[in-house]
Amino acid sequence: GGSVMAAMRDVEIDPEGTFKYILVRLQRPGGGEQRDIVRGTKAAEFHNHIFEKVNPEMEKLGYECKCLGGGKIEHNSKDKKIRVFGLSTGYGKADHSVTVEILKKEYTDYEITWSDDKK
Repeated sequence: GGSVMAAMRDVEIDPEGTFKYILVRLQRPGGGEQRDIVRGTKAAEFHNHIFEKVNPEMEKLGYECKCLGGGKIEHNSKDKKIRVFGLSTGYGKADHSVTVEILKKEYTDYEITWSDDKK
């Protein structure tokens, strides 16, 4: 059902602070529809902790998950700014420009930037 996909949020990140994030591609088995989602939280010490939480949730909904890479997000809700940077040792660097486009859909009034800086 497309309704489940519509209800699922493209972005789930902590409301404040600097934390790890991953870019995940969801796909219906055998091709079909796909979409990329952003997940990030301070609760995750490592990038794979985020993936290990997302993967079973999405499999229940009938999606195959592939991590496209990771990095860090700095979320300043007071100034309405988000900065995307860094990389994941295990998954490699996500395409931060893709991440920014996804974030812009959710945080429409934010200034959102990215760089390849490590910190």
